[in-house]
Amino acid sequence: MDRISRRRFVADSLLAVSTAAIPGAALALPESRRTRRVSPNEQIRVAVIGFGGRGMNHIEAYLDMDDVVLATICDADSAFFEKGLAAARKKGKREPTATQDLRRVLDDKSIDAVSIATPNHWHALAAIWALQAGKDVYVEKPVSHNVSEGRRIVEAARKYDRICQTGTQSRASAGIREAMEYLHSGRLGHIHLARGLCYKPRPSIGKVSGPQKPPASVDYDLWLGPAPMKPVMRQRFHYDWHWVWDTGNGDLGNQGIHEMDKARWGLNKPHLPYSFFSLGGRYGYVDDGETPNTLVSFFDYGDSQLVFEVRGLPTKDFRGAKIGNIFYGDQGIMVMPSYSEAAVYDTRGNKVREFKGGGDHFRNFIDAMRSRRRENLYADIEEGHLSSALCHLGNISYLLRDGNGAALSQLKSNPVAEDTVGRMLEHLAENGVKLDTSTLGVGKVLAFGPKSETFPNDPKANQLLTRPYRKGYEVPARV
Repeated sequence: MDRISRRRFVADSLLAVSTAAIPGAALALPESRRTRRVSPNEQIRVAVIGFGGRGMNHIEAYLDMDDVVLATICDADSAFFEKGLAAARKKGKREPTATQDLRRVLDDKSIDAVSIATPNHWHALAAIWALQAGKDVYVEKPVSHNVSEGRRIVEAARKYDRICQTGTQSRASAGIREAMEYLHSGRLGHIHLARGLCYKPRPSIGKVSGPQKPPASVDYDLWLGPAPMKPVMRQRFHYDWHWVWDTGNGDLGNQGIHEMDKARWGLNKPHLPYSFFSLGGRYGYVDDGETPNTLVSFFDYGDSQLVFEVRGLPTKDFRGAKIGNIFYGDQGIMVMPSYSEAAVYDTRGNKVREFKGGGDHFRNFIDAMRSRRRENLYADIEEGHLSSALCHLGNISYLLRDGNGAALSQLKSNPVAEDTVGRMLEHLAENGVKLDTSTLGVGKVLAFGPKSETFPNDPKANQLLTRPYRKGYEVPARV
């Protein structure tokens, strides 16, 4: 077995670090590369970028495929390398190359596809660079860190004619796909409300008294990439970046994106909403997290509403679901309590239909690569962009909270919103948090242009559709 030697491992890692440290060194990639064509019987060579967490599922999935070679693993933290290499050994497969610098991966013309599971702030730039380099791309959810980034990935995928899959794996589940067909057939009548639930316990991440050093195994400059160079202000370097605005999107964009995607899918809306607002805050503890652990967001689609609820404190389920969806139609409701099952209830509460069955999202990506037909994808990048953008929009309203009362006045005229906020306040009270609507973090009510994907006459909100980027790590304003 061709094991990666200690000497080769160290040399590769040092070269990646030294290249990143040289001012002006290959920080941007050429706009196009010659694409290696894969014959129907040829093995597809894949690189996984980012595998401290979810990325290990990517590695294991590709190692299980006989027609795929895991060629390279890449992470800014070299401490993760061994577990990726060990996974290959366990499967009896040849060990992949290991590197810290994703640019070395994209320079390798023998690699056909990259599978991206980095922190959120790297998703878009890594995907766009890979598409420009002639690779097909699987990019984890949310596909972007802000609204503009998602549209840029779509543009790149179309311009370079690449296959680009979004990591919302519920779309591959047979049970969910059949349930969506049932919804769209009209057998529940008009679906006037889709509710997404992210009731996932999120305890305090603690509070530090000053800047923390990144792990010695981390190339911090590479890890930050497009994000601003700031000191680490959290106890746990990995994972808790989700709760910091510069790198994460809170639980709305972490776990919630799965349920947001299904909510929009169920409503059959291939565009963003006309208006929206959010309410909430970070309650129950004081820590270094910045994103809300309690949030409700309301999206107006004209003939229907999409409501999303985030609860990070202990809570009971709602209609049998904690992390899932509920769809309300004229003829009954549908409850999706997981990634692979759903149940239909008539107006009297009787269960009349069940759907169950899983799927293989990674296999779907590889199959679409072979067919070269993006319509074969279960979650094309445009679906990922729209659902991710909904999460970003909910966060934008929260970030612009102004307490001007516009959202509160909408509550009084919207029974669904009033009931949802009332249940949220009861939930907080059960956790010892005493609030009322006058002390909530009330987000701004924002009108939105679904076609332009911008806010009409709101410069401050439009600024939050994108972000400033560090030199050499800029996500292009246009592709």
